[in-house]
Amino acid sequence: MHCLLLSMPQGWEWIIILIVILLVFGGKKIPELMKGIGKGIKGFKDGMKNIEDDIKSEE
Repeated sequence: MHCLLLSMPQGWEWIIILIVILLVFGGKKIPELMKGIGKGIKGFKDGMKNIEDDIKSEE
């Protein structure tokens, strides 16, 4: 059975999601939100690289 909660949004569903985000955060807060998400992703990648380097140095 196909589970609707696990499927990715398509087409018009993305438009509705974007409208809801605009209504909730407002146009001025979205750049700050994206900047924070970008910093979080960069921090995660840096942490993963450090772990990989530690594993390689132990070998």
